[in-house]
Amino acid sequence: MKNSLSDQLLTLPQYIVPQHLLSRLMLKLTRLQLGAVTHWVIRRFIKFYGIDTSIAQSSDVRDYTHFNQFFTRALKPSARPLHDTEIISPVDGEISQIGHIDHGSLLQAKGRYFLLNELLGGHTEMVNLFKQGLFGTVYLSPKDYHRIHMPATGRLIEMVYIPGRLFSVNQRTARVVPNLFARNERVICWFETEIGPMAIILIGAFFVGSIETVWAGTVAPNRLSQIKHWQYAGENAPVLQRGAEMGRFNMGSTVIVLLDANHVAWLPERSVQSKVLMGQGLAQRKV
Repeated sequence: MKNSLSDQLLTLPQYIVPQHLLSRLMLKLTRLQLGAVTHWVIRRFIKFYGIDTSIAQSSDVRDYTHFNQFFTRALKPSARPLHDTEIISPVDGEISQIGHIDHGSLLQAKGRYFLLNELLGGHTEMVNLFKQGLFGTVYLSPKDYHRIHMPATGRLIEMVYIPGRLFSVNQRTARVVPNLFARNERVICWFETEIGPMAIILIGAFFVGSIETVWAGTVAPNRLSQIKHWQYAGENAPVLQRGAEMGRFNMGSTVIVLLDANHVAWLPERSVQSKVLMGQGLAQRKV
């Protein structure tokens, strides 16, 4: 009870502060080009989080003109080799939850669930595809690599922007805020793959300046107050290869991967609170 009360008290300010205003301010601050000041901030950030810059394409902080350029830095190709399993992790992070979707319900934290229908903004076709599927939730901390890659080769069917709040998505907030991932601003990317449908959901969060995809550029923040759909067909449908970059977060957040349980299964070593790197095996085809 003590921990629960502490979590609630620490989370309470998030209900009060102007989440979107502060996140837009962070968007601007992290893009200021302040020369030596910017480089000093980057060096302090590296030291505080213990970031290994030797795997970045550029390890010299002077090559980054603003903080966000460093935050979304590219890595050397050799830093994230692709495992030979059919489904690889799209990001670096910690698996906060992983398992089966039970009659349209997903586990958010111990004793707390949320509905697939709400997560997908009432998109009936997608809900029917995944209501008995697999889900994996991966949290990206500030020290993690923040580009998002394709778990499997897929053809983009639809992208959906859903407006919402910008609560933090760390473990404490997940324990306290009901329907956290179905309340926050998010971008849903629905793909068709050789092993069934796949959805990658990019969850916005407090101080997440923006969410980008390689085919549409900046999708969030968005002034829209309603759900917006982009549908792709024929030559307009991007095909992204396994391991290719599909988007990025500007500041930390969470990715939820939805898969078809009829065709794939999670690897047994992928468990709650385990770390995973982009390119490592996440799921495999069922025999």
